Amino acid sequence: MQEDKIREALVELLYRNSYGVVVANILISLAAAYVLRSTVSASWLVGWLGAVYLLTTIRVLAARRFFSRDREPASASRWAWLAAAFSCVSGLLWGALGWVGFLPQEPVLFSFTVIVLTGLICGTVPSLSAFPPALVGSIIATVLPITVRSITNGGDISGAYLALLAGLVAINLYYCRTTYQMLRETIRLRLENVELVSHLQEERDRAQAADRAKTRFLAAASHDLRQPIHALSLLISTLAVLGHRGAVQSADARDLAGKAKSIVGNLSALLNGLLDISRLDAGVVTVARETVNLSQLFYQLSNEFAAAAKDRGLDWRVVESQLQVDSDPMMLKRILGNLLSNAFRYTISGGAMLGCRRRGASVEIQVWDTGPGIPADQQAIIFEEFVQLQNPARDRTQGLGLGLAIVRRTAALLQHPLKLVSVTGRGSMFSVTVPQASTVAPPLPDNKASPAGIAVSIMVVEDERDVLDVMVQLLRLQGHRVYAGRSAAEVQQIHAEAMTAGDAPVDLIIADYRLGDGATGLDAIEDLCAHIGRSVPALIVTGDTSPSRIKDATAGGHRILHKPITGEELYEAIVAACVDGEEAIKSDC
Repeated sequence: MQEDKIREALVELLYRNSYGVVVANILISLAAAYVLRSTVSASWLVGWLGAVYLLTTIRVLAARRFFSRDREPASASRWAWLAAAFSCVSGLLWGALGWVGFLPQEPVLFSFTVIVLTGLICGTVPSLSAFPPALVGSIIATVLPITVRSITNGGDISGAYLALLAGLVAINLYYCRTTYQMLRETIRLRLENVELVSHLQEERDRAQAADRAKTRFLAAASHDLRQPIHALSLLISTLAVLGHRGAVQSADARDLAGKAKSIVGNLSALLNGLLDISRLDAGVVTVARETVNLSQLFYQLSNEFAAAAKDRGLDWRVVESQLQVDSDPMMLKRILGNLLSNAFRYTISGGAMLGCRRRGASVEIQVWDTGPGIPADQQAIIFEEFVQLQNPARDRTQGLGLGLAIVRRTAALLQHPLKLVSVTGRGSMFSVTVPQASTVAPPLPDNKASPAGIAVSIMVVEDERDVLDVMVQLLRLQGHRVYAGRSAAEVQQIHAEAMTAGDAPVDLIIADYRLGDGATGLDAIEDLCAHIGRSVPALIVTGDTSPSRIKDATAGGHRILHKPITGEELYEAIVAACVDGEEAIKSDC
C-alpha cells in the first residue's frame, strides 16, 4: 500500500518537473537556432524548432491532463512510461542538434554545442530522477547521435569528446541513482509523517470526544445519584423529628420504610446499571454461547411484558418463531428486555411487537413500537450513557438512560450487529442480528427457589464500623453465627477466642474489597483461609465500579456483591455460595 503511494508521488513529481523542462526547451532551442543560423540551413532549423515546440505542447497537455483527473494507483506506471517516452523523443531532438552542430573546424560553434548538450544532460538529473528509465532514455537519446558522429569523424578532438561524454554519462547516471533513492526516502518519510499526523489528530479527536462524554456522564450520574440520596436524607430527618415527638406510630413507620425502600431501590438500579457498564468495559463478562430456541425465549418475554402492556393500554404482539440461534441466552434475553422496556416506556398509544426475520445464515430479531420516533441526527447518541431524548427532566420513573448503553456493549461483546430504523412521529424498530443455529436447543432454565432456613458460620471483615455493626446485626437476625472485625487479624483473634470456648466452625467469609492500610478483601480471605487451615467459600463486597477494580476482584474467583445490597440479596448470595461449596461444607449446608 505504501509502495503504491510512493510510486504515485514519484510520478507526480516527474510531471511537476516537466514544466521546468518545457521552459528550458523553449528558451534554449531559440538560442541554439540563432547561434547556428549561419552554418545550418534555415529549413532544417525551422523544422527542428517546430518539432521541439510540438513535443513541448504535447507534454504540457499531458501534464495538465495528469493533474486534472483522479487516477487509479495502477495507472501511475502507465503515466511514468509516457513521460519516459516524451523524454526519449526530446533527447533525440537535442541529439539531432548535436549532430549538425558537431563542427570541429568551427571552435566557437562546436564549444556552444558541447555546452548546450552538457547542460541539458546535467539538467535531466533533478527533473527526471523520479523515474530512472526516463532519465536513462533521455541521456542515451541525447548523446547517441553525437557519439556516432564522433566515432565516424575520428581525430584527437573526437576521442577527447567521446571520453568527455562517457564521463558525463557515468557521473549523471550515478547521481540519478543517488537522487532517486533520496527522493524515495523523502517521500516515504513525508507519507509516514502525514499518516502520523492523521493518527494523532484522530487520537486527539477521540480523546476530546471521550473527555466530553466523561463530562456529560459525570454530570448526569452526579444528578441521578444526588436525587435519591437527597430524598433519603429528608426521609431520615423526618424520622428523627417523629422520634423526638415520641413513639413512632406503626403506620408511619411502615410508610417511611416503604418510601426508604423505594428510594434505595432507585439508587440500587442506578448503581447496578453503572456496574453493568463497568463490568462490560472491564472485559470480565464471559459469553456462554449455546443454541437458543426463540419460541421459548419469545414466550418468556411475552409473559414478562404482558402486565406492562395491559397497564398502559397498549397492544402487545409476539410473532411466533421456531428458529434457533447461537448466542448467550441470558445476554440475548437482556438485550431484548431492554429494547422492549424502552418500547413500552415511550409508547403512549398503539403498541409494540416482537418478531424475527431470516437474513441468510442469520436471524434478525426485531422490536417494533409506535412511539414518538427518533430524529435521524440523534439516532447515534441514544446509545450513550444517560441519554433520554424524551426525558429532559430526568424523571426516574422513565428509566435511567443506561439501557441502550448496556445493549450496545452487550451486543458488541456477543458480536451481534445492532440496527435502528425510526421515523419521527411514527415509531421505531430496533433489531439485533444473531447467527442461526442448526443444533437442537435445550429448554431455558427456570428460576428455582433458593433453599430456605439456612444458617451458617460466617467471618466478616469490614473496616467501616457503622457498616460492620449493621451487617453483623442483619446476619445474626437471619440466624447466622458471626465472627466480625475491621481487619483479618481482628477476625482471627475473635475466632481464636471462640475456639477456646468450644466448637467454632467457619462456612463462609464475607470481606469488603477496600480495607485499611492498603489491604484488600482478597488479602483478607487468603489470611483467614490460612488461619482456618482450609479454603472456604467467600463473598467480596465492593462499591467500586472501576473496570480495573472489577477485573482485579474477579480474578480471585470469588462471588462479588456490589453496594448497596439488600438483606434479601445478601441472604441469597450466602445460600448460593454454600450451594457452590456444598462438596466442601456438606456437613453444614
